[in-house]
Amino acid sequence: MKRNVRHVIERRRGAMAAACAWLLAMTANAAANPPATPPADSAQIERGAYLAKAADCAGCHTAPPRVSRPGAAPTPAPPFAGGLGMGSPFGTIYSSNITPDPQSGIGRYSYDDFARALREGIAADGRRLYPAMPYPSFAKITDDDMHALYVYFMHGVQPVAVPAPRTRLPFPFSQRWALTFWDWAFAAKDRFAPDAKHDAQWNRGAYLVQSLGHCGACHTPRGPAYEERGYDESSSAYLTGGTNDHWFAPNLTADPGSGLGRSSAAEIADFLRRGHGNGLIAFGSMVQVVEDSTQYLNDADLAAIAAYLKSLPPRAPGGYFNERSSAARQTALALKTGDVERPGAGIYASYCARCHQMDGVGVPQKYPRLAGNPAVLSSSSASLVRLLIEGGASPRTESGPQPRKMPSFAGRLTDTEMARVLTFVRNTWGNTAGPVTTRDVSSVRRALHK
Repeated sequence: MKRNVRHVIERRRGAMAAACAWLLAMTANAAANPPATPPADSAQIERGAYLAKAADCAGCHTAPPRVSRPGAAPTPAPPFAGGLGMGSPFGTIYSSNITPDPQSGIGRYSYDDFARALREGIAADGRRLYPAMPYPSFAKITDDDMHALYVYFMHGVQPVAVPAPRTRLPFPFSQRWALTFWDWAFAAKDRFAPDAKHDAQWNRGAYLVQSLGHCGACHTPRGPAYEERGYDESSSAYLTGGTNDHWFAPNLTADPGSGLGRSSAAEIADFLRRGHGNGLIAFGSMVQVVEDSTQYLNDADLAAIAAYLKSLPPRAPGGYFNERSSAARQTALALKTGDVERPGAGIYASYCARCHQMDGVGVPQKYPRLAGNPAVLSSSSASLVRLLIEGGASPRTESGPQPRKMPSFAGRLTDTEMARVLTFVRNTWGNTAGPVTTRDVSSVRRALHK
């Protein structure tokens, strides 16, 4: 009898121990792997994927291809795993891993965590994000679009268990708590509100440009605190051009010189789709925007963006263009006959004319025109200098022509020669823009360590 009772007690103890062990194991497993979110609608995932392209999330949150050894083919980095270093006046800021990995990415984020990070720049652990993340623009994203984005990143993206490099800015910029005051002073917080004075197409374009597209993050000048000088057309500085990482993003208002005044809505939409339009070709950081984002937008959204941009009045004029002027005709004729002694003319004829032609009109679908090119007429010459120093390539798109490369001239032209040829280009064929100095070139070359 006592033996049977003892046996029963021991068996119960064993069962309780097993239950406790099971419970502890389940608790530990739950801590390591949070419960999966409910199954998602495939249509919602597809919509979120489209919105992620409109927002160009891959452009910032995917590291550049890695080269394991000299001469080896580059290996693409995992999408959305972060690690892209972005230059800022305060140092290099690395993008974060936004895959659904629970340790290295955002796998533990609730919807509210996700929306707060995008709209307010606050991570799930309470860290303030640097404004290289365009949360002042993303604050305008609608609730429906935010939900679709969340579903896509949680269910449509492969998790990558690799932490992104940590951003380590020097003091005092390392003190993220100070961003509380920056956000209070400068960050927009309101959702996008349609303007009843405009039609549905205009409002759709305004929404895409101001929120998901965050065009102002590059194309709007920034103030001394790195704040954008406006978040919509109510600001006179909005989309008038801005410098980021030594690229000058051109004026997108209707200015006829350095802006979009001489481009039609159809040409703007074509440029966004193919990286080519009106004799212009995307360059610099815009190449990646076209490749990763705008080429995938549907025709209606591209037309809406173009309609909105064409509605912006001309602001912040740079240089100007007059192809009918007698000086333009004389210069073009003199270049063709070789009867030119202006500084920079010989350099242009030797190094540039083969692609851009002696009359500066370029070659359609291959090389951009320089005569009347808004980037050539911009108030800043930073992009032109960087292109000469580093070279570049046109976008690779599904519907566009084969990409073409521009070589680097860093080892072939001195700073003075670069300044002369760029000054020549900015004041030939009817172009009229400010000169480029040797100091301008030297400054960019030092910043690029080239």
